[in-house]
Amino acid sequence: MSTLTKVKICGLSRECDIEYANRLKPDYIGYVFWQRSRRYVTREQTEALTRRLDGAITPVGVFVDEEPELVSRLANDGTIKLIQLHGHENEEYLRELKSMTDAPIIKAFKIRGDEDIEKANTFPSDYILLDNGYGTGQTFDWSFVRGIKRPFFLAGGVNADNVRNAIDKLSPYAVDISSGVETDGHKDFDKMLHFINKVRY
Repeated sequence: MSTLTKVKICGLSRECDIEYANRLKPDYIGYVFWQRSRRYVTREQTEALTRRLDGAITPVGVFVDEEPELVSRLANDGTIKLIQLHGHENEEYLRELKSMTDAPIIKAFKIRGDEDIEKANTFPSDYILLDNGYGTGQTFDWSFVRGIKRPFFLAGGVNADNVRNAIDKLSPYAVDISSGVETDGHKDFDKMLHFINKVRY
């Protein structure tokens, strides 16, 4: 059932984005801490944004090969409640990070073939996220998902036009969207509403 599929809106950076989220109640929102992203936010910005965020919504920090000390600090002070790793982080990095924080961890995988699916199935993170790349807005070959044996976040080109098909065929734990709910590079309330309605209703 679609009502079981959770929603993550990624790349929030403005106070009005948080206001949109508070009205629409996605399950998760994401802050991007990767400096090369146009959606990059600082620790200070996210502290202020999280203070405004409805407590029922889980803030996620998205990192790319970041020092584990910084990642754990943001989790331990409550700025984020879930960690998403989007770089080349390996099991050693994961062990080090887990020694510093109890926050759950999502590891993202770029899906190109069965080898990537096997890595996603066996990686010892709390959750996995299946993606096409670093925020390209393009889908990957969803036929590979048949090999996934654990709950997953589905990202990469998910939008209001294809999300119903994705949910019906792939049964993701959650769907993750960013550029698909933007206009001119900023979050768009109406697009966020349309997407969430497609998932939940």
